[in-house]
Amino acid sequence: MAKIALVDDDRNILTSVAMTLEAEGFFVSCFTDGPSALEAFERDLPDMAVLDIKMPRMDGIDLLQRLRQRSQMPVIFLTSKDDEIDEVLGLRMGADDYVRKPFSQRLLVARIRSLLRRVEAVSGGPVAETAETRVLDCGPLRMDPLRHLVTWKDRPVTLTVTEFLLLQALADRPGFVKTRDQLMDVAYDDQIYVDDRTIDSHIKRLRKKLRMVDPAFSAIETLYGIGYKYNED
Repeated sequence: MAKIALVDDDRNILTSVAMTLEAEGFFVSCFTDGPSALEAFERDLPDMAVLDIKMPRMDGIDLLQRLRQRSQMPVIFLTSKDDEIDEVLGLRMGADDYVRKPFSQRLLVARIRSLLRRVEAVSGGPVAETAETRVLDCGPLRMDPLRHLVTWKDRPVTLTVTEFLLLQALADRPGFVKTRDQLMDVAYDDQIYVDDRTIDSHIKRLRKKLRMVDPAFSAIETLYGIGYKYNED
């Protein structure tokens, strides 16, 4: 039973979402502010967190930044429909997905289950080797899906689940273009819609992380209006 943490200063949202998730078989812990959630996470990390962006004391962006200093735990943001800047910033800070308020409970459950399946796909137990589970060596890049490990020129790179899946999709066929729609299919279930901005934000953060270990990194090429490709040389 997956453990889901809900962090939102709106107690009505906490109560209704918690009841829905518990009815779906999840174990749920609720927090009304960032500091209390962070203190609890330092003792015991949940399997996933759902964070509101607009909160007093410590907003969701700040909480995510602190979380990412110690964990790549999957995170979904709750945002207001007009918070496009916050959505992009959240994705660039390392959030895996976002859901806009007001939202249907069914949509949130679908996003949570989708993200949990993606986590399982890259960090599950021993399975038969497939294109998704084999160790990938592509020039200076090495990816081990079963251990969720990535190195560039033998230096470790810490990626979220979504970033890992996107890099794996690009590097698995170097030189071939992946459209945004194809990358969406890799990172999200078919029934989950995300827009182009979401993929672009993940790619920007992916590049930033790789440039932190190698400032000359330029293997991911943007083809404007088409998509992205990974250049091995």
